[in-house]
Amino acid sequence: MPFHRQTWFLAVGFILLWNSGFIGAEYALPYAAPFTLLFWRYWLLAFILFVYLALRRRLEWPGLNAVLIALLVGILAHGVWLGCVIFSLQYGVPAGIVALVVALQPMTTGALSGLVVGERTPLIRWAGLLIGLVGVMVAVLARTDLSDADAVFGYFIPFGSVAAITAASLIQRRLQVQRHAYRLAVDVGLFYQCLGTALAVTIPAFFLERLTTEWTPMFIGALLWLILGVSLMAYALMWLLIARIDATRVASLFYFGPPVTMLMGWAAFGDRLQTMDLVGLGVIAVGVIMTQLKLDGRPRVAK
Repeated sequence: MPFHRQTWFLAVGFILLWNSGFIGAEYALPYAAPFTLLFWRYWLLAFILFVYLALRRRLEWPGLNAVLIALLVGILAHGVWLGCVIFSLQYGVPAGIVALVVALQPMTTGALSGLVVGERTPLIRWAGLLIGLVGVMVAVLARTDLSDADAVFGYFIPFGSVAAITAASLIQRRLQVQRHAYRLAVDVGLFYQCLGTALAVTIPAFFLERLTTEWTPMFIGALLWLILGVSLMAYALMWLLIARIDATRVASLFYFGPPVTMLMGWAAFGDRLQTMDLVGLGVIAVGVIMTQLKLDGRPRVAK
């Protein structure tokens, strides 16, 4: 078994919580514009983490360089990633298509991890990544209609998410692998990441969108889930996984995004589940398993 049992639980929890963010955003967007949604989400989350760290007496100033790196990671992994996702959803791009583009991240992570982190990506892992990509295409392209030329621009927006989350993952993994002095504990790092995102979206939320918000029960419920379930728990699980296993293997979990999002869309909105969704999920599972194989046959136990 390439994963320790606890790491498997972390991975499954991450997949479910992470992809629920697409559904939560669709619930919230009718009541607040993108920057405004991010404004409420991340200032509230930063406040929650501030209170938590203060009560635990873990609120600390780790130094300017460590804070600046955490702010940068937060802006990339939260602000840019989610901003592109939310804008593409608002533009009318189906959630499955957004998830498809975001699922390209493993290829970019695998291509750059050798240069940035120094972790070799074996040929069998590349094969697994490619098979996973095929599974994504099977699941999503069966639903895709690209005949509307006016909407094509929207399909390019999620590529910003790919670039941002790839950069954030590699930066975080490099700090962990090198045991760098600038690396922070998960909760402390998450606080500064959320603070960086909140600061980054404040000006556009105020001046472009006037913080216009409809405080309906639906919006409040979606906002609370995005804060607690996705921004807090899913991101914490992602950083815990990055600390345990290499960045390419964590990134391969993003391949579950499109079919899992479609399953959630079926449960939340009654979207009809297609046979190709299940076929794609099966192909993705094969590809992800291949990315986790240990070539020498010995089990890889997380430290």
